[in-house]
Amino acid sequence: MSDRVLVTGGAGYIGSVIVDQLLELGVGVVVLDDLSTGHKAAVARGAGFIQGGVGNRELVEAILERERIGAIIHMAAFALVAESVAQPQKYVTNNVTAPRVLLEAAGRAKVRRFVFSSSCAVYGLPARIPISEDSPQAPVNPYGETKRDFERLLAQVAPGLGIEVVSLRYFNASGATKRRGEDHDPETHLIPNVLASAAGKRASVEVFGTDYPTPDGTAVRDYVHVADIADAHVRALDVKVDARAPVALNLGTGTGRSVREVIAAARHVTGKPVPVTERPRRPGDPPALVAAVDRARDVLGWRATRSSLDEIIQSAWRWHQAYPNGYRAGGGGG
Repeated sequence: MSDRVLVTGGAGYIGSVIVDQLLELGVGVVVLDDLSTGHKAAVARGAGFIQGGVGNRELVEAILERERIGAIIHMAAFALVAESVAQPQKYVTNNVTAPRVLLEAAGRAKVRRFVFSSSCAVYGLPARIPISEDSPQAPVNPYGETKRDFERLLAQVAPGLGIEVVSLRYFNASGATKRRGEDHDPETHLIPNVLASAAGKRASVEVFGTDYPTPDGTAVRDYVHVADIADAHVRALDVKVDARAPVALNLGTGTGRSVREVIAAARHVTGKPVPVTERPRRPGDPPALVAAVDRARDVLGWRATRSSLDEIIQSAWRWHQAYPNGYRAGGGGG
């Protein structure tokens, strides 16, 4: 792996771990992030950092030329489902229109590989579990629609530009590394909110829906350690891909865990009580989202190796204990 890599959104939760892994392999990395949701302190010192947006044509073209970028990992996106429902045009502009500028600039700069951070949200309410990459794409919110739409744009535009594309559809990214963890505002993900409740920072954790057709009535999700997700991106930079046929791969474990199971595991790992407040289901929440994982194994030689529920929760708990104020107090930097 000799190309210099541009990581957009590299100051974010997953992007920062990808940057760390690339640097550990001796790869030159440049991060482009507007810091609207990311943290400058999350960017490793060994990476170049430029504050700005992927829709800034002049800036993007200058970076690609000056830094001699050979591959792009595109992570920068808005990702709050409720916000996407309230402000759909904001999500179209940021998640589809702006990265089209990046893609077209990449074509002019002769970038060879484009790895896209997609989502299982493209599937909507799946008819079958586990969900294969060939399942119908019928997202139920504007966030999922923007991920689907940019995947389609890549399929339409990238082959004509000579760019090889790998889209990675994450299931539930979770956990932490020693230096990098989740620090969102607002925090909408289950595990950090469960751990905030265990730490006494929240009065309770809200459980949305207890009457799903699942073994314990709560929603089931496929939790994947952030370091495993980052590893898949690193692999996606070098795997053989036909430039005429973009590839889309699920990133999951193939095993679903319920909300109640996550809470029970957190109580076990932390030794703390986790008070619960039960709420009605949220509109559009599927009962279960679990990945079919064979294609990622076959194409990338990848599987989740750090993603047992206890490992995920232990790693996240350690990070939140070490950096109780997240990145706002310099947590996780370096």
